[in-house]
Amino acid sequence: MATEVRIPTIMRNLTDGAKAVEASGATLAELIDDLDRRHPGLGEKLVDGGKLRRFVNVYLNDEDVRFLGGIEAQVADGDTVTVLPAVAGGMR
Repeated sequence: MATEVRIPTIMRNLTDGAKAVEASGATLAELIDDLDRRHPGLGEKLVDGGKLRRFVNVYLNDEDVRFLGGIEAQVADGDTVTVLPAVAGGMR
């Protein structure tokens, strides 16, 4: 059993339009490496210099991975990873 990764609309061009894809790995870093092998270009949208990009939020089973060990967060078969781009802006 693999991990389901939910992809935001803005990145679906890298997954042939798929809203969710599967990947494997014991840690988030390994999972992202597997994602990038299956969907080239996705890894660089998520990671820069070995760390999660500042403006990308990643949740593991609805928990922010930054509180679970970041890129080294443990991932198990059957988990769900959700990628969300950070939203900023508003009116003055």
